[in-house]
Amino acid sequence: MIIRSHYERDYDREYATFHSKPEEKKKRASRNAARNAMKKNGKAKKGDGKDVSHKDNNPKNNKPSNLKMESKKTNRSRKT
Repeated sequence: MIIRSHYERDYDREYATFHSKPEEKKKRASRNAARNAMKKNGKAKKGDGKDVSHKDNNPKNNKPSNLKMESKKTNRSRKT
């Protein structure tokens, strides 16, 4: 394995091998729906720098009681 400090990502390859899978598309759509629900409730705004966090780490569970706003750093550093 080659370790590079500065490498260029191959986005086409990433999409073909991961992001285009049906299960990943469903998860992404569900995360987008959660963000839209929080916007509708007035808890999220465009460009607010926050993520919608799923308390149970299940992106398909978009119940209002399962969603909360967190900073990007906090949400993306959580270990599952």
